[in-house]
Amino acid sequence: MKAKREYRRRPDIEVRVLDALVDRSEDGMTVFELRTQVDVAIDDLEDALGNLKEDGLINAETKERRTLIKPDERVVPDPDEVGEEPSIVDRIIERLPL
Repeated sequence: MKAKREYRRRPDIEVRVLDALVDRSEDGMTVFELRTQVDVAIDDLEDALGNLKEDGLINAETKERRTLIKPDERVVPDPDEVGEEPSIVDRIIERLPL
């Protein structure tokens, strides 16, 4: 599953982090799991996580001595929206450098 469309106009690493977190939104992910999933340098991942946290798009919680990162509820699409195919206009907008 992917993050909602309105959150996809961010730098590539941040979008990949959000997508990975949305896939595991119930359980959350550790930084090491995210790094494996997103496949970026740790410094780049830290920057992306910092930006996402600053914008309120992710939350971190400690559970059983592990820090788990979860997406904010507004980032996770409704199950009814998942099957929708983006329109041609949406595809063009996604490709434009904004």
